[in-house]
Amino acid sequence: MAKQLKLLILNASNDERQTIRATLERLNVFEFIEASDSQDALKILKNQSVNIIITGLDVGKIDGWRFSRMIRSGLLNTPKNTPILLIPPIYCERIAETTARSYGIDAVLPFERQDILPQILANVLSSHLEKSSRLNLLLLEPFSSRANDISEQLKLNFAITHVTNEKAALSAYNQQPFAIVLLDATAAQAESSNQLVEKILQHNPQQAIVTIIDKNDADYAEQLLLSGVTDFIRAPYDPSFLNKVCDHAARREDFMVSYAEFANKVQQLSISEVKYRDLFSAHQRILLHLNTVVLELDQQGNIRFINPAWESLSGFGVKSTLKQPLTAFCTKEYKQSLQSTIDDILQGGANKQKIEVKLQQKNGNSVWVECRLQLIKNSSNNATITATLDNIHERKQAELQLRHLALHDTLTGLHNRYYFDQQLNYICQSENTYANIEHALIYIDLDHFKIINDSKGHQQGDIVLKEVAQLFIANISNEHLICRVGGDEFAVILKNTNLLDAHLIAEGICSAIEGNQFKSEDQVYSISCSIGLTQITADNCDPNECLKQSDIALYIAKNLGRNLVHCYLKQDGENNALQTGLEWGHGVRQALQQDSIELHYQPIWDFKTNQVAYFEVLLRLKLDDELIYPNQFIPSLEMLNDTFLMDQCVIRNSIASVAAHPELLQVAINLSAQSFLDERLLPLIESSLEKYQVPPSKIIFEITESASINNLAATRKMIERLNNLGCHFSIDDFGTGFSTFNYLKQLPAQHVKIDGSFVRDMLNDSIDLALVKAINDISRSLDKRSVAEYVETAEVFFALKEIGVDYGQGYFIARPVPIDKVLIELEKIKNNPIFYQDTLTSL
Repeated sequence: MAKQLKLLILNASNDERQTIRATLERLNVFEFIEASDSQDALKILKNQSVNIIITGLDVGKIDGWRFSRMIRSGLLNTPKNTPILLIPPIYCERIAETTARSYGIDAVLPFERQDILPQILANVLSSHLEKSSRLNLLLLEPFSSRANDISEQLKLNFAITHVTNEKAALSAYNQQPFAIVLLDATAAQAESSNQLVEKILQHNPQQAIVTIIDKNDADYAEQLLLSGVTDFIRAPYDPSFLNKVCDHAARREDFMVSYAEFANKVQQLSISEVKYRDLFSAHQRILLHLNTVVLELDQQGNIRFINPAWESLSGFGVKSTLKQPLTAFCTKEYKQSLQSTIDDILQGGANKQKIEVKLQQKNGNSVWVECRLQLIKNSSNNATITATLDNIHERKQAELQLRHLALHDTLTGLHNRYYFDQQLNYICQSENTYANIEHALIYIDLDHFKIINDSKGHQQGDIVLKEVAQLFIANISNEHLICRVGGDEFAVILKNTNLLDAHLIAEGICSAIEGNQFKSEDQVYSISCSIGLTQITADNCDPNECLKQSDIALYIAKNLGRNLVHCYLKQDGENNALQTGLEWGHGVRQALQQDSIELHYQPIWDFKTNQVAYFEVLLRLKLDDELIYPNQFIPSLEMLNDTFLMDQCVIRNSIASVAAHPELLQVAINLSAQSFLDERLLPLIESSLEKYQVPPSKIIFEITESASINNLAATRKMIERLNNLGCHFSIDDFGTGFSTFNYLKQLPAQHVKIDGSFVRDMLNDSIDLALVKAINDISRSLDKRSVAEYVETAEVFFALKEIGVDYGQGYFIARPVPIDKVLIELEKIKNNPIFYQDTLTSL
């Protein structure tokens, strides 16, 4: 599901806030944040960003106009271009929109027009108001050069009186009226400016005052507004912006007075017949120039009056339109619905109705309009219908485009996961499912697609995904639903299809993918896919269960060799370990993709130099604030054949840590057998070393003995490539699976790690002791360094030192710790005298 937009509703009336919220909740696209006072709203916006703001006018000490100015100042956490919609208590379209433009408000809507609120939010507009009259301005600025600059910037719009101190300012203010007072309130002048503001507002609380400040502080700016300052500007500033702020501040009171005067005039007109006729005359003039089409229909639905806006909208002349039914101008698919609405109104249905239809224009094009119809009865009780037509074509096109984007994958054009979930739920809950009608669900995963994505780049990967989508469309009929539900994962709901036919369709998809040649620059290559299939029937109609079954079937298809279809069987679902492993594996994969990991570093002790030589990197996952250890999640990743994702995450973050923390002299990174022979490994290592500028010699890679001997030739080749790069190499857990030491000659590794199971009991088991000595001797003869794991006691520590083992690792020396505790751990080791003794008894 798409991420919801944050909407801040600022209104002193709880009822109005709830009405606004109820109007928008049905859209299911907003996360609502409410505030009843502008100061509370500013507290919110200082700490978080929102996507859109709806505000009233009387919302606290800082009114809606100045609240909008705070948004546009850029001092808050929310972007200064955040769309703002104003809902004033009194509405006059011309005055309201003029004022709104002055204060950077995108749209104004009277509260009683809540029905069009969703459309207004979908199409917020902004415009600029130009002013030409010069207003009196009192400028308090002690510095002449700065005063001259300001005067030069404002001279076109203001008649400026310049003073240099508070006393002169009060004297000038008492001698003549000023539209605006402009004060320098930067740090050096702040105290005297604040005193002057207080004295002026005591004399005239409505005086417009603008201050120039140099503090980048939202709290300070808010305090200025609370003290009665009309507006502020931060230095340094753009000259045109200073002019605009001063102009807006000077005219603010005019705008607010205009609202009050308009309300009074409306009241007077309502009780005065003469003024009522004047208002009617003005209404007629408005009709002539109105962009909205206004028309009147007779009892047969024919047009008997229409204003000139009709010609601009439709292209048809007013005279040629009269006496024709409105439905005659609709496109074919909307004629019946409009006629039904008109008939319903005339026959006693709802008096007011609204419908969106398409009009056929004279030039052959069509245009979306919103048609509002209302029943009117005259003194003779004859019914007529008045209607308005508003052009909503751009908004409607945007809505249709947004709807398409909400339900489709932008890369392939297929339906997306959100739409897939909706349709799967619908089919599973449909009555048809219970009428013995079978459907099928197939889950598709491209085999080894990540290799293309990582080696050829995401751009080439996207090209492959688009080609695959076209193959699906070509091989699956239109009646079925094809969706892209993940990176290289697709799902198809086969409607009214039995299991055998579904299996044949799935096999056809496999063959189509395998038989297609994908081109990358001058290279041609092939890919395959694995498919899991399950039925949707009356007995199996739970969407979550169907998804789980198809996922299990897909996993089995991959483990049976890939490039095939596996149909879910009952015994598949009875394998609890399989289900648990899959669910856990998907969670682990997501955590790795989001870098939800924590690397721990365990020091490796050098017995020869009596100091820490390097560190082994150990991976921990962070899930729900809990650390998860490798033995808990690696089996699940192996089940999904996705251990490269784990190694990729560890390599990238380990090398980044070495670059950022000099105390990590050298680190050893474990590699899985699957990743070690992956062709993406070496480019990943090379790019990470280059990105973080880390010398390759600081990195040691480790792989277990058993993984090494499974493919000795390939292992030797990879080690040589890593050595050529400058990295070192270590054979881990040596001794657990060998029958001869001979293969060590063939592996150009620098380190051999003695398996901890021998080290732990070497003082109690003579065989283990002999093995430790033998591995150390052979390593030395082959010019390799030996590393002993599981050094857990002082006795084992000094025994290994006496044998001549090169390095030791274990809890006796140090436990693994996060990077922020490595320096503390090193200090503890440095201050522990036992590590610097020759024998245990000498201490």
